[in-house]
Amino acid sequence: MSRWVIRAGMVLALVGLVAFLKFSVFTPDPLPVTVLQVERGRVEETVTNSRAGTVRARQRAKLSPEIGGRVVKLPYQKGALVHTGDVLIRLHDVSQRAAVRMAEQELAVVEVKRERVCLEADRAEREFVRHQQLKARDLISTDLLDKYENLAQTTQVFCKQTQAEIARSRTAIIEAKAELAKTVLTAPFDGVIAELDVEVGEWATPSPPALPVPPILDLIDLSSIYISAPMDEVDSSKIHVGQPVRVTLDPYPGQKYQGHVRHLAPYVLDIEEQNRTVEIEVELDDRAFASTLLPGTSTDVEIILTVKDEVLRIPPSTLFEGQNVFVVEQNRLSIRPVETGIRNWDFVEILNGVSEHDLVVASLDQEGLEEGLQVLVRSSPGTR
Repeated sequence: MSRWVIRAGMVLALVGLVAFLKFSVFTPDPLPVTVLQVERGRVEETVTNSRAGTVRARQRAKLSPEIGGRVVKLPYQKGALVHTGDVLIRLHDVSQRAAVRMAEQELAVVEVKRERVCLEADRAEREFVRHQQLKARDLISTDLLDKYENLAQTTQVFCKQTQAEIARSRTAIIEAKAELAKTVLTAPFDGVIAELDVEVGEWATPSPPALPVPPILDLIDLSSIYISAPMDEVDSSKIHVGQPVRVTLDPYPGQKYQGHVRHLAPYVLDIEEQNRTVEIEVELDDRAFASTLLPGTSTDVEIILTVKDEVLRIPPSTLFEGQNVFVVEQNRLSIRPVETGIRNWDFVEILNGVSEHDLVVASLDQEGLEEGLQVLVRSSPGTR
């Protein structure tokens, strides 16, 4: 009997030793994990552009003189602010001015001619009236009266002809002055000279449509700056004019600027059949800042569709397999399925599954995460 008691004691001691070694010496160290605390705050449902947006100007003109000529004056240089009507380029205009003077002198000659011819017409008319009176008293013949009548009519025609010549001369002056005006390029609107590809003394060439002649001046109205962004066609039904927008600009990393949707294109671009988009126009609320942006700058646009305040939220990066999170309870992992609501890149609304102040694992890239695993909470910074 005593031997059985000894054997039982030895077995129990062995079992105890094995249990001790398993839960002390051979137990793996707790896995350090980074956690975030479930908190309440704002969550926004947003959509973003499918490709990079671009800063543009609604009013932008690429200009060249209407005629070719040698540049004699450039009052403004690249980067200068100009106003409507300011002279931007002046061409050599000696021949055009000479044409104006010639047309004016031709008008003066025709006016003198008209005065002489019309005076002769008036005198011929008076002579005809006088000879009519003489004929009434049978003092002259009918043939002589016909002669004076014909002379009066002919000189009246010459008088009217010179009036037409005067009108033609005045038209020639207008035409000559129009050609002279083509030697001066003026600003069609207030703006800044973005490009100027000519110097004094060089020959400027017109840039007619459909011909490969580049313009020599690029004028941009800085008050008309906006952002054009392509949005995925699947989001087009959610987008409306007036919706608030956040804009990020490559030259200003980390900064977000407020704006609103100003225009939504009434059609879908199908240039790339696998990536059909609808263009939107965004206007920044800070118009003074917008006027400092350079057209062509790359941008990203985030349209805010829905906003909810004081809701449970977690970062999307804490979700795995779609709708699950790891929750730390008494230093062990527990898998919790959650029901989500609206979301954006920063936060997901949580409708059910976790409670406020629960700790969810943020370091999902660690290997070995599983249900029941003992962990060591490395940090708990909380949500932003």
